[in-house]
Amino acid sequence: QVRLVESGGGSVQAGGSLTLSCATSDNSTKCMAWFRQAPGKDREGVAAINLYETTTYANSVKGRFTISIDDTRNTLFLQMNSLKPEDTGMYYCAADRLNLGPSSQLKSYEYDYWGQGTQVTVSS
Repeated sequence: QVRLVESGGGSVQAGGSLTLSCATSDNSTKCMAWFRQAPGKDREGVAAINLYETTTYANSVKGRFTISIDDTRNTLFLQMNSLKPEDTGMYYCAADRLNLGPSSQLKSYEYDYWGQGTQVTVSS
């Protein structure tokens, strides 16, 4: 079983920045991603990175968010800049043992392992 623990969430004003981290207990997973869920809305894929460091971003965050992973593949990051109120939500880290390609990386059903989430609140 892969354990994922997110941290770094918080409250920030619009235009501000936050960096989320996700620590994994198993660095053999080949694809990791960030998803978010706002109240009353479906969970949506935000950004993903696979073993070859192929990245995929939701259109709503392109140019503002950057996903990265450390050299040991033990910690996943999401650098979030120019935050908007619509970025508010619970952010979840996800991982899978398959090396997902771009067409699959932002689909929640592709991931077997999930963290508990960290809350991000952006005020206007």
